[in-house]
Amino acid sequence: MLRSTVLAFAALVSLTSATPLIYDGRAPFNYTIEDLDNSVDPYLSVVKGAMNASHYTQLLGHALNATPLWSPNLWSPVEQPITISIDNTSIFVPGSGTPQNGFRRTDLIAQKDGNHTALNAIADVGTTVFHVSIMEELEKPLNMSHEYQIVWIEPNDGSHVFEIQLGSPFTIPTGTVPVSDARFLKVRNHALDLLFETPFTPHDWHNFAVQIDWKNLTLGIFYSTNGEPLKAVTGLVENSSASPGAAGQGDYHFGVLKLPLADPNETASQQGDVVHFGIQEGDTEALTYSGIFIESIIGGVSAGYGKTIAPIS
Repeated sequence: MLRSTVLAFAALVSLTSATPLIYDGRAPFNYTIEDLDNSVDPYLSVVKGAMNASHYTQLLGHALNATPLWSPNLWSPVEQPITISIDNTSIFVPGSGTPQNGFRRTDLIAQKDGNHTALNAIADVGTTVFHVSIMEELEKPLNMSHEYQIVWIEPNDGSHVFEIQLGSPFTIPTGTVPVSDARFLKVRNHALDLLFETPFTPHDWHNFAVQIDWKNLTLGIFYSTNGEPLKAVTGLVENSSASPGAAGQGDYHFGVLKLPLADPNETASQQGDVVHFGIQEGDTEALTYSGIFIESIIGGVSAGYGKTIAPIS
């Protein structure tokens, strides 16, 4: 039964993704909370607080329709959306053993065949496109006085090949917050230059695709809302501060990483260490995701409904 369900899912995906898939992070309906807790493909779910992964990430089943771009119709969805949340227990303790007290974070990391590093070696070469769709969780809103990193690729040096942000950028000392464009989704390159921003309107799926040329170190951004096909919203933009080759390859993260506010009572060194120090406010906050996959550009870039458009050149 499980095998037939997986094969049926794969058949649907072949109808709705137009170019070769390198990674598919669209949660099938047979994916369970037990799978999530045990980091079963397509997610590595260890970057979280002390509770089980399913405490922080909810599988929505048919309670909410995913972005319509990749389903044949609303009656034949290919995936269930996932809501990723943080709360005051969302303090990650990495292998170093030092708790990240400055952050509140829950990340899912793309993995295939139980190995996220091996996925990087095939996804982070040539020119590839990283897809994701994001919706606001109105009952668990973000605090827009803080900075949130919600999608990124992270090499071993801790930098981000690109990132999608929300909220008010972290500053020392904390400036006037929230900033005027706090409720805008912002796409930034490795050097944190702003490439594209758009209002984070409620009730809408915000669909992104980020084209990455790993050899020539460029980016290009596609965007749409709800069922509108993806369109290019930038030209080719340089990403020359990123590292070439294996040093620049990294994990594909999607989730909620909330930075602190600078604490005026801490030392200058502590204020600059956003991972371990600073002020956190509030409790449960969340975002909802769907449409997560990575594709080759052979045959074009998937725009939705099995259609392709030309890569940005």
